[in-house]
Amino acid sequence: MSSENTLDDEDTFKILIATDIHLGYLEKDAIRGNDSFNTLDEILKCAKTNQVDFILLGGDLFHENKPSRRCLHSCITMLRRYCMGDTPINFNILSDQTVNFNTTQFPWVNYQDENLNISIPAFSIHGNHDDPTGAEGLCALDLLSASGLVNHFGHSQSVERIEISPILMQKGNTKLALFGLGSIPDERLYRMFVNNQVTMLRPKEDQDEWFNLFTIHQNRSKHGPTNYIPEQFLDEFIDLVVWGHEHECLIAPTRNEQQLFYVTQPGSSVATSLSPGEAAKKHIGLLRVKGRKMNLQKIPLKTVRQFFIQDVVLDDQDHFTADTPQVTKKVEDLCYAKVTEMLDEAERERLGCPLTPEKPLIRLRVDYTGGFDTFNTSRFSQKFVDRVANPKDIIHFLRRREQKGDIKGLTQGLRVEDLVKQYFEATEQTVQLSLLTEHGMGKAIQEFVDKDEKDAIEELITYQLEKTQRHLEARGVITEQDIDTEVRAGSCMISRAKDVNAINRAKAHRLEHGNVPVDSDISNELALDSDEGSAPFAPPTRGRGRGGRGRGGRGRGRGELSYYLVR
Repeated sequence: MSSENTLDDEDTFKILIATDIHLGYLEKDAIRGNDSFNTLDEILKCAKTNQVDFILLGGDLFHENKPSRRCLHSCITMLRRYCMGDTPINFNILSDQTVNFNTTQFPWVNYQDENLNISIPAFSIHGNHDDPTGAEGLCALDLLSASGLVNHFGHSQSVERIEISPILMQKGNTKLALFGLGSIPDERLYRMFVNNQVTMLRPKEDQDEWFNLFTIHQNRSKHGPTNYIPEQFLDEFIDLVVWGHEHECLIAPTRNEQQLFYVTQPGSSVATSLSPGEAAKKHIGLLRVKGRKMNLQKIPLKTVRQFFIQDVVLDDQDHFTADTPQVTKKVEDLCYAKVTEMLDEAERERLGCPLTPEKPLIRLRVDYTGGFDTFNTSRFSQKFVDRVANPKDIIHFLRRREQKGDIKGLTQGLRVEDLVKQYFEATEQTVQLSLLTEHGMGKAIQEFVDKDEKDAIEELITYQLEKTQRHLEARGVITEQDIDTEVRAGSCMISRAKDVNAINRAKAHRLEHGNVPVDSDISNELALDSDEGSAPFAPPTRGRGRGGRGRGGRGRGRGELSYYLVR
């Protein structure tokens, strides 16, 4: 990390970084309707004031997949106001732009279009809110891209393999490789990383001279076994990761000691939920890159509505219990005092900040576990209707779940087959397995759960039934009593060695019938793969032109640098 004062020169990239703007969130709300629009205006104005080289957006520019006309109109108006002009662009694109911008019929960066006057290029990946949908695989960003206002990149059209090709930029002696990957369902992307189906391409020449910047929009915190993307999945040659989707502002770069790169999480610029992560002060980043050195300056946003949240556990209060007379009134008085305290704090912070909205967001989470009763929250909210922006949901009552034994302690570290074995060891003799082994049943259940082998259990049972029938026919057993005796003797029970045969039969049966598991959310992308689309327009040959403004060649051929695979 370098000092910002030593970096500003003709070799320094200045990049404004923001993620999760969620333009149009609650746009019909009488109080909060303009919040997201005011903050986007502040972000773009900040880019112009700081004379940045370009803006980098990390997904979820829009809150709705199909933004309203007002939302699109406001966004286009602001982009035109702040990003168009005669200010010269001082960096060049060296990579093959037909690869970088492969979803548009204008496959070149907008500032090199002779029909447009762009002063601040904006580059953006899509998020999970504004992701491509439909047979054409289009999203709201594609409208802005076709209009020449935003450069949409990082859109992978394949559902089988992802190749991330960087936008190669050069300013003076500084070389910047900008990688991007738009939002993909976390479980699928996790599986693709595990199966080595994600490849990041690197420039073949002078690899050590490039600063590698990667923008991603996925779960960073673990929400399930595969419902996130671990940082160690990313390539170690990356220098800085701009992580979108997570709304908590953790913009100060943190070093991943395993992969040796830095991660910055700018967070959202508007609170879309009343959760603790949204209460952190909102910032955007001004990134300076010179050579292989960088500096990230965090810039506080002044137009963001204040948000305060507190927790109250009624069972921990000293001056009343659940059995105290008129305890509900005392609880309501306590909540009133807490809300008033947060409002006073908001008012003190707002002094001297005229751009900050007057009414803050207030959330008080009340844990009433232990026999307490709730009070009328609607009546309570009326006391603050003129002072808060969210009067209908100030109070949130919650109750801790009662723990019935240490279930987690009992099951932690156990496999599925171990649980099956424990179950049958604890059950009565009358419900013990006669034809199947505990090992076989456990293995089949594990295949069903872990590997989605839906036929594993059925094939195990079918395999054992066929084996039993052949055994009984060979021994000439006919009567029910003789069959029962033979089964109880255990001579028909499947062996451990043959358990695997039944499982393999399930897999073969699935593959033979073409029942390969396919994510339910990729049907649109499968349709997209079969749609070749029309050929890109030829580059314009006439227009107003940019004159001798040092923009460099358009570079819309095969690119000046070649690539090779590194994974």
